[in-house]
Amino acid sequence: MNYRDALAWVYGRQSFGIKLGLDNTRRLLAAAGNPQSRLRFLHVAGTNGKGSTCAMMDAILRAAGHRTGLYTSPHLVDFRERIRLDGAMIPEDAVAEGLSLLREAAKTCNHAPTFFELVTVLAAWWLAREEAEYVVWETGMGGRLDATNAVLPDVAVITPIGLDHQKWLGDTLAQIAGEKAGIIKSQVPVVSAPQAQEVREVLTSTAAGVGAPITFVSEPWSGGAAGLAGAHQRWNAALACAALRTAGVRVDAHAEVQGLSSVVWPGRFQRVGEDLVIDGAHNPSAIETLVATWREVYGDVRASLVFGAVLDKDIEALLLALRSIADEVWLVPVNNLRGASPEELRPMAAAARFSTIHDGPVEASLAAARAGGRPVLVAGSLFLAGEVLALLEGAARPHATSQ
Repeated sequence: MNYRDALAWVYGRQSFGIKLGLDNTRRLLAAAGNPQSRLRFLHVAGTNGKGSTCAMMDAILRAAGHRTGLYTSPHLVDFRERIRLDGAMIPEDAVAEGLSLLREAAKTCNHAPTFFELVTVLAAWWLAREEAEYVVWETGMGGRLDATNAVLPDVAVITPIGLDHQKWLGDTLAQIAGEKAGIIKSQVPVVSAPQAQEVREVLTSTAAGVGAPITFVSEPWSGGAAGLAGAHQRWNAALACAALRTAGVRVDAHAEVQGLSSVVWPGRFQRVGEDLVIDGAHNPSAIETLVATWREVYGDVRASLVFGAVLDKDIEALLLALRSIADEVWLVPVNNLRGASPEELRPMAAAARFSTIHDGPVEASLAAARAGGRPVLVAGSLFLAGEVLALLEGAARPHATSQ
């Protein structure tokens, strides 16, 4: 397969949905030569801040001179964003080669592998071939049965846990924490962000049960200017630094400062000029953080909101929270297999009491919002963030995906 054919094939695997479990991943890894056995992983799970924390760890490691792999999801514009080595995306020919290998291996699986299982193994295969020294490894959903959990890491990292993906992970914080805690393994140290008490109890109990030492970050990073906006990012920075130290990675203070001051992570309070902010926040706790960051940066200035979401989110809660910083909203479709239509969003926006509600295509809505004279906030979905970034960059519209 060439690159285009390989992408068409792996995107086609989305029709098999989300299947939690590790059997397929382990079978595919074995077929690829068990690349995970030649890599050192820093495994990150949580609800919010996973991507930012991973980006910070990656930036610090590279600033310290380590050959560093990074595996994250979802991508915003280009599929290859998911898999990087020293900041560079996986080449197209490597995607084609790896997925061709996995297409044959998939025939031996008991049930058809999913998109995420295949991409996870592709990442391990390529990063091992390229001899990455460390791999920052982000879970997709949950932890216990997430495809990324088929590896043995040097450290397990837990970012703040909140309510999200309840359909798959459970309805309470304790249940969700139990799934995230599934990345904790025997004798492997754990580093966690501060957590709600019920979450902390689950993490502590799980770690004790397998003899894994656990520590909780107790104060934000204060070593200099952070490259990502918002007070919460200083907590993510502290978590990233603590995780690297706990894993025994050689990183000096200069590399920490250099990495954290220069880190870039698109779609997380990403400012485009003075009048546009793009943020992929898509659950209540992330939206609460977004609102706080908006106020840190813009004070009492109200936003013109461009909003889209997927149907399995608590959309009413998201809109209600955003109403505290915006009066006017443009409702747009999200380029995702679970995306809500503007028609589905309108009654929820009305219930949140936005004074003015518009709807329409993303490009026209963004242009209209930017013409209004107020700073514009794009929020509600990482998939929407990716589509807006593609528009601004003049890139092809991202392929509709569910993961």
